[in-house]
Amino acid sequence: MRDYPSTAEMVVRQTRYQISYFFRVPVALFFTLILPLVMLVLFNALFGDDTVTIDGGEWSIRQFYTGGLAAYTAVSATYSNIGNMVPIRRDEGILKRWRSTPLPTWIYMVGLIGASVLIAFTGTILMLAMGYAVYDLSIVWAKMPAAFVTLLVGVASFAALGMALVSMIKTASSSAAVVNATILPLAFISDVFVATDQDSTLATIANLFPLKPFVNAFQDCFNPFVEAPAFALDKLAFVASWGVAGAVIAVKRFTWEPSGAAPRRGRRARQAAVDATA
Repeated sequence: MRDYPSTAEMVVRQTRYQISYFFRVPVALFFTLILPLVMLVLFNALFGDDTVTIDGGEWSIRQFYTGGLAAYTAVSATYSNIGNMVPIRRDEGILKRWRSTPLPTWIYMVGLIGASVLIAFTGTILMLAMGYAVYDLSIVWAKMPAAFVTLLVGVASFAALGMALVSMIKTASSSAAVVNATILPLAFISDVFVATDQDSTLATIANLFPLKPFVNAFQDCFNPFVEAPAFALDKLAFVASWGVAGAVIAVKRFTWEPSGAAPRRGRRARQAAVDATA
């Protein structure tokens, strides 16, 4: 009789552990899942009566915000969460200790990334549910396969980019600054918080990076002027190419060892680093 877990069981257990760890960090939980919902409520309270001019007509800003913030929630759960938490675990020697256990390192990574993807899907579903229930979000079931594929490509790509970022961050003390500096400015020009003029210079710059194509591809799945099935294959291919590049960088540069310049971090130091994500 087999007395050890199968590979699938180990992956499931590791994923469950990573999810449990995430929910034990209140600050990470708030900024990943709760804050986007709060932003949706605030933005609609301030600008809910406005419209966005797009090809085809006027689109309610309520629906625009729901799709954009749902996509941003997925990015926060993958790119930002990985970029903030993994350097902390590395500096504390947790990754090094994990590597010394019989658990294959790839299972740890699959569990870590798998947990981020599941959290991303959870946050996105919560956002869409609120948009549908409160803000008249238009849901056409014929477009939902495109929404699922778009979300899957996006979270996989941004998880890979998060790991690539981790491979270039030297210490956990700088992780929050690097993560925020690389994602927040893009969010402001990528149709997340404000609608940008598609012919503007800022839109041109934003289109060089994966966030705006991902956000726009996901928004199209809920845009009443975009016909089903609403697959934006060109945008998905562009986002996926960034993900592949991130995966290559992560594989080549990722290290399990803490930086020699990084001191061991206690509970207070860990909490301070997590608080810095605010």
